Amino acid sequence: MSVHGKPILDRIDWLHDVARRYSAAYCDPEACLARELHRARHPTAIAVLKCMDGRINIPIATNTPPGIIQPFRNLGGFFDLGWPHLGEVLEHYVRGRLQGGQRVLMLITYHFSRGDAHRSCAGFAYRTADAVAHVQGVKAQLEHVFGRRHGSVYPLVCGFETDEDALILHGAGGETLDLSTLPADTGRSELSARLQPLFPDMPQQMLADLARLAAGNLEHVAEVRHTDRQLDIEHREWMICVGRGFDFLHALNLALIIGPYSPDLADPIRKAGGIIAANMASGRIPDDGFLLLASSPYEEIGADRARAELKARFLARFAADVIRRELPDLAPRMTVRTGVLNWATRALEGVGEP
Repeated sequence: MSVHGKPILDRIDWLHDVARRYSAAYCDPEACLARELHRARHPTAIAVLKCMDGRINIPIATNTPPGIIQPFRNLGGFFDLGWPHLGEVLEHYVRGRLQGGQRVLMLITYHFSRGDAHRSCAGFAYRTADAVAHVQGVKAQLEHVFGRRHGSVYPLVCGFETDEDALILHGAGGETLDLSTLPADTGRSELSARLQPLFPDMPQQMLADLARLAAGNLEHVAEVRHTDRQLDIEHREWMICVGRGFDFLHALNLALIIGPYSPDLADPIRKAGGIIAANMASGRIPDDGFLLLASSPYEEIGADRARAELKARFLARFAADVIRRELPDLAPRMTVRTGVLNWATRALEGVGEP
């Protein structure tokens, strides 16, 4: 039986096991050494702003070791650097990387499907042109905050075609490079030559590291084309996740993830609850319950971890109150859990009631 069809308590146990296995794999000595080797060869720090959709898995799509690319996810892929918390989180991330001597490549992504428009982003009502316009606006905001000369932070608009997991890179002058059109054996030197005119102001090391991402994507797309993929997958989400620290949840139709960035968190929580209710009503998931999980990451033990606990508990209470107020018929079937994510080990800790 698929996990989506199991009783809610079994689904929650399954989730805990997924989180444990993800942390164990992340902490494996070979994995740790692979990350260190990768960073030595490719020193550019890479962040991705993306939709919560589990199909958008940039590390897998670029053959990059887990833990290298920093994700920022939000329901629908909506971001606004005017949101106080989002601006603070991004600035903290950038300053940390710069202090370590790294430049930052920031991919601002939208996604779409060539095979069926209704497999594109529901957050933009499947209108890809609107999604592109939105991420171009986010790029302009990043340039306003971190500078337009791109000496330290380089924002790059990147499309993600979900049928083949192919990247579409948007150049500074409006040109695009659709990696799905290139042969799988295109070398990095040729990729660098194609990328340089698109990003003429990009530092050479960053350009080389972007070429590595592109080469990894070509390899992945070639693998996808030899795989029998199920594209028309029903939405069967049975979790609402609020906060940060859900990297282990890169799976299709599992969770609706709401980053703690917007000053109006009630609206996406209400929409996510409506999706869960619709999934139950249609029989796509059992109607015995759903999980509301709140999480906050911490980097240091002591005050930092204690503050993360309080943040997770607040987010859980806030989200649960929205569900009870806006969706009273759904509320009795809600199981609420909180946790904190140990950033060093990627372990989800202290999972319990708020």
